[in-house]
Amino acid sequence: MFDKILIANRGEIALRIIRACRELGVKTVAVYSTADRLSPHVELADEAICIGDSSSQDSYLRIPNIISAAEVADVEAIHPGYGFLAEDAHFAEICESCNIRFIGPSPPVLEMLGDKQRARRAALGAGIPVIPGSDSTLPDETAAVETAQKIGYPVMLKAVAGGGGKGMRRAHNDISLAAAFLNARAEAEAAFGSGEIYLEKLLEDIRHVEIQILADGQGNAVHLGERECSIQRKHQKLMEESPSPAVDGRLREALGEAALKLIRAVGYRGVGTVEFLLDPEGEYYFLEMNGRIQVEHPVTEMVTAIDLVRAQIRIAAGEKLRFRQKDVRFRGHALECRINAEDPWNGFTPSPGKVDTFRLPGGPGVRIDTHIYPGFVITPHYDSLLAKLIAWGEDRFAAVRVMSRALEEFKIEGVKTTIPLHRAVIRHPAFVRGDFDTGFLEKQLGIKS
Repeated sequence: MFDKILIANRGEIALRIIRACRELGVKTVAVYSTADRLSPHVELADEAICIGDSSSQDSYLRIPNIISAAEVADVEAIHPGYGFLAEDAHFAEICESCNIRFIGPSPPVLEMLGDKQRARRAALGAGIPVIPGSDSTLPDETAAVETAQKIGYPVMLKAVAGGGGKGMRRAHNDISLAAAFLNARAEAEAAFGSGEIYLEKLLEDIRHVEIQILADGQGNAVHLGERECSIQRKHQKLMEESPSPAVDGRLREALGEAALKLIRAVGYRGVGTVEFLLDPEGEYYFLEMNGRIQVEHPVTEMVTAIDLVRAQIRIAAGEKLRFRQKDVRFRGHALECRINAEDPWNGFTPSPGKVDTFRLPGGPGVRIDTHIYPGFVITPHYDSLLAKLIAWGEDRFAAVRVMSRALEEFKIEGVKTTIPLHRAVIRHPAFVRGDFDTGFLEKQLGIKS
């Protein structure tokens, strides 16, 4: 096991990693920007080093500063969390060249997964169904229109280096596609430094379901069931749950086996997620694979009693998985609500400011992952996630009741949050029945997502 790990992240995930390290007996080094000097992860880590100004470009994304902090602190490994540099193959390669273990997949695997077209080809090679689409990137809008005419509208444009819903546009005809292509390419270039775009058939009335996997790189790999992620806005998840109300035992086995085929095919090591789209007929299609710990990992932890962050660190330290597929047991149902500093009734506009009141829910079956406290100042520099509220129950109905009660108890004042939206979703009859898809917000609540 490692002696000391640097955490190249902030917020609730930095705290989550610090807690896992303490339970493993590993010392931690926090890095922080000037805007985060009063953040809890700075106080709770064994050491803390400032790596730059408030902007993420000047701090959490500045690789030389992070590597310098790691060398000064004499750490053996870096945990990137999620977001920022978590899936940056170049960063992982630099870590290795400096004899620092990157807690995640190898650089070549990260590079392959970061290219959506290469990941799609890997899935095809593993015999996993993929969404019909372009065989390569599209050089211009004319090529996009020609491809769309072959596969049929509606279609979705996607950035090859995409993530977080950026560089994605839907189109229903030639005219809208030409305009959407230019917008998607410009957004992708600004967000990822690459304007490469490809196209897929837009499947409608679909669910977004993902499989959690663990692989130790020594021949052992398991899946930990699925998470339902269909409640979304702007192609970004708002609520997750495990298990999915749309997945039965047969489909779970098929999805799990497909995910394991893919990670074996690419030589994956670590914690990861294989994402699928599920149509109303129960057919599934590979969407993408994420080579990191996911924001929504707590719901899997709640139903399996497996600490994913501890497992991730153990794998990076060279340990073999301590269990096999037959040992994985599922118990109960878990839901997660992402509490963001956004105005859901006004296009999910970010709401920076000072948190005046912060009252947490509690009681049986409730878990809170957060870095916020009364008086905390939310800046516009980072992601708007304030907290993750997780509820567990013996079955889905019980978990929904626990979540509903917890949301009523949760109080944040001083900034606008998504709490009122979550209350509306959790009470909606279609959600309670488990009858929803990725268009839920627009179809059921009239919110453009």
